[in-house]
Amino acid sequence: MSTSDRTPDPGEFDTSHTIAVRKFNRTHGLLPPAVEHQDVQLQRCLLQLSQKQKPIDKYLYLSGIRNSNVHLFYRLATNHIKDIAPLIYTPTVGDACLQWSRNYVQPEGLYLSYSDKGHVASILHNWPDHAEITVVTDGSRILGLGDLGINGMGIPVGKLALYTACAGIRPEATLPLMLDLGTGNKELREDPLYLGSKREKVSAQEEREFMDEVMIALNEKWPGIVVQFEDFKNPFPALERYQHKYTCFNDDIQGTGAVVLAGIINAVKKSGVPVKGQRAVFMGAGSAGVGVAKQIVEYFMREGLTEDEARGCFWLVDTKGLVTNDRGDKLAQHKVYFSRNDNGGKQYKDLAEVVDYVKPTILMGLSTMGGIFTPELLTKMARWNKHPIIFPLSNPSANSECTFEDAIKYTNGTALFASGSPFPPVNYRGKSLQPGQGNNMYVFPGIGLGTILSKATVVTQSMIYASAQALSTALSPSERSQGWLYPEIARIRDVSVIVAMGVIRAAEEAGVDRETRIEGMKDGELERWVRSKMYDPHEETQRVEKEVHSYIQDVAANGVGGSHL
Repeated sequence: MSTSDRTPDPGEFDTSHTIAVRKFNRTHGLLPPAVEHQDVQLQRCLLQLSQKQKPIDKYLYLSGIRNSNVHLFYRLATNHIKDIAPLIYTPTVGDACLQWSRNYVQPEGLYLSYSDKGHVASILHNWPDHAEITVVTDGSRILGLGDLGINGMGIPVGKLALYTACAGIRPEATLPLMLDLGTGNKELREDPLYLGSKREKVSAQEEREFMDEVMIALNEKWPGIVVQFEDFKNPFPALERYQHKYTCFNDDIQGTGAVVLAGIINAVKKSGVPVKGQRAVFMGAGSAGVGVAKQIVEYFMREGLTEDEARGCFWLVDTKGLVTNDRGDKLAQHKVYFSRNDNGGKQYKDLAEVVDYVKPTILMGLSTMGGIFTPELLTKMARWNKHPIIFPLSNPSANSECTFEDAIKYTNGTALFASGSPFPPVNYRGKSLQPGQGNNMYVFPGIGLGTILSKATVVTQSMIYASAQALSTALSPSERSQGWLYPEIARIRDVSVIVAMGVIRAAEEAGVDRETRIEGMKDGELERWVRSKMYDPHEETQRVEKEVHSYIQDVAANGVGGSHL
């Protein structure tokens, strides 16, 4: 091994490295002389972060650390995940995407344009690392912000940062992937700073053909790579086309459904109302809303209801009112499953009318219509229910159907609450109440980790359901006693282990796993094995030191290597 011509990688400019490591990396003299403890590094980062006033400035600062010293970034993220996660993903990532082209400094991820059709495989070979998981988007529906084209690259970048921080998937094994298929956003196409193709969005048929090439090329380059689809305007075609052929899932549909289901499992138990007595009104009948509702249907069925009985517990509302068979418009295919036929010919035109009609026990929001859960609706929910279940799940915070403060205020402190975006605690009658956050980061990192470690050939619905079940059991005794629906986010790596184990067990039961080393493992042994496979950024400095020490010993013993030490 020769290091005489070696150029240091950006991540090797780490002030926690010893002098021996710096000499090996050829960074000796290029770094200040102090060899710092990792805690001192984090202290400096937190100080610099605190000096940034706007969330977008904090995001850009953190991006700079991730690209210059990846292990330091993940030490910061894992130690302070509750504070860092909102800055590297929702809600701040929304602003980052809106400004992506204007703030562009360096490449982050891989871009595949429609003009590359026929050459996708050769472009994938430009990616320098072995990828085990990729997050793919075409930017056509970013959060609640609409079509942002390639500016949506912030989503795969941020999502994969959470896969690493929360579940210990090594950063070099992650691939942020943007499909540049044009954009229907005229303002972007006319923006001279926009970095995507300035063409109209390709047709559905053209997109399908391009996606076929992408999926084939990904699996030829990295067989069995886990593909997570994200923020497609119509997410169903890709999932339906590939889910039984490749190892893939859609977090908008399946991940959202799983994390909400975990909260619902705990909320239903706390509400005192049996499953058969639950009535759920959903404001929002898009892909995420339908995906969530279908997950809960499966839970209700596992609790003893027939499919028709379980489906009958749901009333979905879109911009035209209650989704019914006789409303007079042509329903999108994904809405048909929950369309009502028992409305007696009467149409309910808005959420307020539907709520008065149904008198729900569960009020779920996936509409991106900020504030639509009005004080009047919340007050009625408390009148009808001892513990109303209120889940305003839209992102970012401005699009949330209500705030935690309003939910507590207008239900007199009785709401069982979970939101999609973070809200601060509320002091109510002398007690500090903590909001639940049904954030997908509770499940998708564990789904990814469990799928990778089990070497699953596909991601089955049973694996997704298992992630929700596992998450619902992850509460500590203290968290349960305080009435929480989700665990403390600071415990996310432990939670991801629990979720990953549930996914692995489900893969084994479905017969789609290929990892023979875990066959017959007891739960305790499996947990230790999962933890041993997780990347820990705190151990990277020691790992490098051991490698350098071993190399020096080899050189001394064998007289090889051409070392400059």
